[in-house]
Amino acid sequence: MRKFLYHHIIVILLTGLTALFVFFSVLINNKKIGSDLSTFERIKKTGVLRMITNDSMDAYYLYNGKPTGFEYDLGLEFAKYLNVDLDIVTPGWNNMFAYLSEDKGDFIGAGLAITREWLGKVNFSIPYQTIQQHIVHHKLVFGPKNIDDLTYRTIHISRGTSYQARLEQIKASGIEFYYILHDNIPTEELIRMVNDREIRFTVATNTMAHLNQRYYPDIRIGIPIQEKQSLAWAVNKKDSDMLEQINKFFLHARETGILARIVNKYYANIEDTDPFDLKRFHERIQTRLPKYLPIIKEEARDYGLDWRLVAAVIYQESHYNPNAKSFTNVRGLMQVTSTTAEEMGIRNRLNPTLSIRAGIKYLNKMIQKFDYIDDDYERLLFGLASYNIGYGHVKDAVQLAYDLGMDGHNWRHVRETLPLLSKSKYYKKTRYGYARGWEPVQYVKRILTYYDILKQKELD
Repeated sequence: MRKFLYHHIIVILLTGLTALFVFFSVLINNKKIGSDLSTFERIKKTGVLRMITNDSMDAYYLYNGKPTGFEYDLGLEFAKYLNVDLDIVTPGWNNMFAYLSEDKGDFIGAGLAITREWLGKVNFSIPYQTIQQHIVHHKLVFGPKNIDDLTYRTIHISRGTSYQARLEQIKASGIEFYYILHDNIPTEELIRMVNDREIRFTVATNTMAHLNQRYYPDIRIGIPIQEKQSLAWAVNKKDSDMLEQINKFFLHARETGILARIVNKYYANIEDTDPFDLKRFHERIQTRLPKYLPIIKEEARDYGLDWRLVAAVIYQESHYNPNAKSFTNVRGLMQVTSTTAEEMGIRNRLNPTLSIRAGIKYLNKMIQKFDYIDDDYERLLFGLASYNIGYGHVKDAVQLAYDLGMDGHNWRHVRETLPLLSKSKYYKKTRYGYARGWEPVQYVKRILTYYDILKQKELD
């Protein structure tokens, strides 16, 4: 019996050692194979694309627990193009290049400007956007009139950015000024510090500065400090295959309108804002909006709408004034017409609760009319325009877009044909006739601005 047990144990041990040897042999072999793969080959093998990016409003952030941002959307489209999943890596601005060199990510997509310094570290793709650096200051602080006027001023910027590289160039030219470097502090935080007058000056791109002016209407966008620069994605010097794939994707994104759609989503009309109107909006979301928040949230939830979107619509319609009345006799918080009120089943349009209830129900109805449009965001824009000018006129503009060889499912195209409905050459051929078609274009633009501000604010 003892011999049997001893023999049995020996067999088990030998089997275990053999299995362990096979396991480590496979592991070592796989590691060797993996190390021989190029970045692009590894992506296709694993089915995962790793994008190194930055936590900032112009790159990547979470809204309602979901990832969003210009660079994120662009990266997601690239992953779809390669038919793989997207993985986001956010090591902090100062660590992005180290992560790329250590193969902890496949490329950097974070709004990088093509600079001489960075060209020595990485290879850049073809550009996808053009920006320009500006001084940002508070409205009560006199900004420099020109580059020479930077003398003796102190500017706060993030370390390792193209802003630092530019300020070093200006300083080397003989202009005496000071700059303070901050580690891993996003540009929007420095802009907030300017707004709160904690610091006097920072530097931001025109897109970042105009975006932040929505949230901080007291900031002013000062002089440009550099010629226009190109933004691109970055890959390791050795990754020629990866660079080729990114360039092919950008060409594809331009030809198909993907790039234009994403640019339009995040940056359309950002320069066309009135700081005084924004200032008033910021005041009224503190003084007027809280009274109506409970009913807005409740009704929006019933239809699966973001309450911030609804709040943006209400401000555009009435500035949160329940007694508002337009020259066309639409009334109440959501400016419901008598016909719509009857259709939605309410009698008193001046009752805030009923007005909000009817308005949200009608807005949802307009959005659902475009359920044949796959993209949720595009569908929302068409619904908003219909809420303003009527579904029939929007359908006329859609058909007109097709007649002119444009894409009637794309808001970027339909916003061009809507104003044509005021011209007899075009509206005589439509079903619903004349319309002040420029109004819904402005209407949608303003709502998106207010919506964007509300998404960045914390309201109880």
